[in-house]
Amino acid sequence: MGQFTAALITGGSILMAVLATDSGNRRITAVRVAAPMLVAVGAATACVDSFPTAGNDPSLHLAGIGVGAICGLVAGSLLPAHRGGSGEARSLGGPAHAAVWTLLVTVQALFAYGSEHWYAAGIDRFTTDHQLSGRDVLVSALAVMSLSAVAARTAVLLSRWHAVRTAGRP
Repeated sequence: MGQFTAALITGGSILMAVLATDSGNRRITAVRVAAPMLVAVGAATACVDSFPTAGNDPSLHLAGIGVGAICGLVAGSLLPAHRGGSGEARSLGGPAHAAVWTLLVTVQALFAYGSEHWYAAGIDRFTTDHQLSGRDVLVSALAVMSLSAVAARTAVLLSRWHAVRTAGRP
């Protein structure tokens, strides 16, 4: 499977799951918190054929994890939580939250498409110059970036859920 196809499947699945569970004024439940993470793991597992670890591959994966975590924290910061009318924890996902996720997936897909069609020779040179395993490491790096973004979003939402549930208790 090519980079672009993997990015579309992984990113599109995650985008749909996150927007479906986070958009609007929604009750925070364990299923709602976990669903995008399960989708992300499933999509990444289906799309990543190998997880290269030679040369500088682990460094690229760590960079992907870091960038994904930052993006997930930014998106999570745009997902405020409050106590609903019947006392349950709720969050409010608006256009800014959706825009961050849409931008993340779009940039990943454009990068993947470009690395196959617009600047393939440059990517090949980059991977050689930096002792990376080739294009397969880019697929896995984008996948771990997506996973870490969803994991950060999950951590923020769990933190907000806990804060709302414990607010006002003695």
